[in-house]
Amino acid sequence: MRGATAQGYGCVDRVVRWWLGSWVMTSADPALALIDLDRYPVDDPTSEVLATVIATGRAQLAESGYAELTAFVTPAAIEALVADAAAHASRAHRSTGPGTAYLELPDEEAFAENHPRRRWMPYDVGAVAYDLIGLDSPLRAVYESDAVLGLVEAILDRGQIYRYADPFGALNLAVMGEGDQLQWHFDQTDFVVSLAVQSAAEGGAFEVVPKVRSDHEEHYDIVERVLEGDATGIVTLPMVPGTLLVFEGRRSLHRVSPIAGSVLRHVGLLGYDTAPGTQSSELLRAIRYGRTMPHDVPPNHWPAA
Repeated sequence: MRGATAQGYGCVDRVVRWWLGSWVMTSADPALALIDLDRYPVDDPTSEVLATVIATGRAQLAESGYAELTAFVTPAAIEALVADAAAHASRAHRSTGPGTAYLELPDEEAFAENHPRRRWMPYDVGAVAYDLIGLDSPLRAVYESDAVLGLVEAILDRGQIYRYADPFGALNLAVMGEGDQLQWHFDQTDFVVSLAVQSAAEGGAFEVVPKVRSDHEEHYDIVERVLEGDATGIVTLPMVPGTLLVFEGRRSLHRVSPIAGSVLRHVGLLGYDTAPGTQSSELLRAIRYGRTMPHDVPPNHWPAA
């Protein structure tokens, strides 16, 4: 054990019970071989270091709507994740088209033609679905780790969270290359967790206007200024490979800037929710993954493309 009491770790009892009953060796949770346990001792829920990580993450969320856990995995783990992403990238389904900042069809009767809700912008992105990610994938190991889930749960401080039950959207590898981008938008979920794997040679910046809207105010004036190209208030998150990001994207306007060059941008998207059983609709599956029926069993691994 590497520390004293981790005050504020809301799931300590649950994690400790699971840990004492199941964690006999590091190999019981493959993610522990990937995580920098000196910086993020998720294997020791009583650690003071871990308590500081959680407190810092909560403070970042409260102030900015995101918590950055830099160097969450080791340099060796980044190498493994990069190689794994290269082996999976060709399996990505590409979706492209115009989209709005609100990820929905605009109500043309309720909003004027020049209103931000009726502004269309291009997006291009590829996604490898959960059912195509190899069983031996290090990205899958991070997502399926109860220790990682417990850490995210503690930082969010929203009560118990659950992995998605969706065989497509529970875990994705986002693949973006030359000319790809994600338009300015708000998420339709309260939070997203991502693991940066590989940066593009040029572009691909994750740009955020933190906490634009609330439960009571949309602040369409701010959204309109950003859509018109005003950079006021935009924060660029480095997304250095190895960074775990907890992001509350329903309230913060954000985008991925256009990518240039031959190096692909790879980011793991880890799906959690505050309710069990989360699934994607068939329409979303068809658009994002090009199919609606999952494979019965994921492959053990993919050879390099």
